[in-house]
Amino acid sequence: MLTDHNRMAAYHAAIMGNSDVFKDKVVMDVGTGSGILAVWAAQAGAKRVYAIEYTDMANHARNVVRANGVDHIVTVIQGAVEEVILPEDDWDGQQEEGKKKDQRVVDIIISEWMGYFLLRESMLDSLVRARDTFLKPSSGLMMPSHATMLVAPIVDEEERKIQQNEYAAGMEDWKEFAETTSNLYGVDMSVLEKDFDREQKEYYVLSSRWAELPTSCLLAEAAVVKELDMHICTVEDARGIGLSNSVKGAGGGDGGEGLAGPISGFAGWFTVDFKSRTDDVGKDVAPQISNPAYLSTGPEMGYTHWGQVSAGIVCVSFIQSPYCIDMSNINFNSLITCFTEQQVFHLPSAIPLLADQTTRLQGTLEMMRTKESARLYNVRFRFTSSRRKSGTDRDGDVLMKGKPEELVYQIP
Repeated sequence: MLTDHNRMAAYHAAIMGNSDVFKDKVVMDVGTGSGILAVWAAQAGAKRVYAIEYTDMANHARNVVRANGVDHIVTVIQGAVEEVILPEDDWDGQQEEGKKKDQRVVDIIISEWMGYFLLRESMLDSLVRARDTFLKPSSGLMMPSHATMLVAPIVDEEERKIQQNEYAAGMEDWKEFAETTSNLYGVDMSVLEKDFDREQKEYYVLSSRWAELPTSCLLAEAAVVKELDMHICTVEDARGIGLSNSVKGAGGGDGGEGLAGPISGFAGWFTVDFKSRTDDVGKDVAPQISNPAYLSTGPEMGYTHWGQVSAGIVCVSFIQSPYCIDMSNINFNSLITCFTEQQVFHLPSAIPLLADQTTRLQGTLEMMRTKESARLYNVRFRFTSSRRKSGTDRDGDVLMKGKPEELVYQIP
C-alpha cells in the first residue's frame, strides 16, 4: 500500500479531508499493517483509535504510532478481529441511552481490506464481522463505504500468445524427454503424457495472470458485476456473485468507430467510494461526508497494487460497429468468498471481430474455492458465440453459431 500513491491519496483525502467527521470520534482500523491509516485518523482528530493487526506487523505499527506522537490516542491490538475484546473501561460513556452495554462503541471503521478484483484474498468476511460487533448500527461509518466490481473485454494478443508458446514449449520438452527415456533406458513414459499435458495446460493456459492494462486494450465500456454497500453487506455477499447478478450489455448498433479486436480475454477490476451512508438505517442519522473520495483500480489509473483481473469470458456493453459484440445474455454465477489480483484469464483461442458483423457471447461464469485452499479459486466459463449482421435485430438471423465451450481456470 505504501508505494501505491493512487491508493494512499484516496485514503488520505477521505480521512484528512473529512476531519470534521473524525473529530472526537472512536475509530477502528481493521488490518492496520504499518499503522498509517490509524495515524491519519488520530491526526484528523479522533479521540481514540483501535488499530487491529493479526500479524507481527503490529510491532512495527506500534513503533510508527509512537514515532508520530499519537500513541496516547492509538492503541495497537494484535490478534484476529473476530477475537478482539475492547477494554471494558472504554465502553463507559460510549453507550446510547437505554441500550444494553456492549462493544458497539466505534463511530468509524477504516480498512484497506480489498483484494485483487476486490474479493480474492480480501478481508471482507472479517470486516463484516468487525462491523457487526463494534460499529454503532445507525450512526457509524464505514470507510470505504461502497465497492463496485467491473468487467470489460480486452485485446491482449501478445500476452495470450506468450502463454500458448510457453505451453507448446513445455510439451515439446516432454516429447523429447519421453523419446530419450524410451531409446536410452527402455522405459515407455507415454502413459504419463495425458496428465503432464493437463498440468501444463492448467499452468500456462488456464491460469489467471496479473496485468497492468492500458486503456487501449479495452474493447468496450466496463459493466458493473457487483455492488456492495459496506454498511449492510453480509458475509454471504462476501462469498461472491450469485445467480441474480447478471450483466446486461448494450450490444448491436451501427454508429461509432469500433476496435478491430480480436477478443483475447476479459479484464476485471474494482472501485471504492468514501461517501455518506445511503442505506435506510443510517442515511438520515450518520454524519454526512462533505468531501467524498474515490479510488479506481481500472486501466485509466495506471499502476495500482491490485491492477486488473483479465478473465476469459465475462461482460458487458461493447464497442459498436463496424466491429460489434453483444454480451447481453451473459450471467455471472459465482460461488466464492474472495478472489482478487491483477489477473488475466486469456482465451485459448482469440475470438475475431468481423467487419459489419456483431458477435454475441452467451454463457455463465462460476467461481468456487478450491478443495486445497480456501484462499484459492477456480473459475468456470460456459459460453457459446454467434454472429449476425450489424444493424439487424438482436434476435435476428444468425450467420454462425459456435459449439458450447467450457473452460476452467485456476487463480493462483
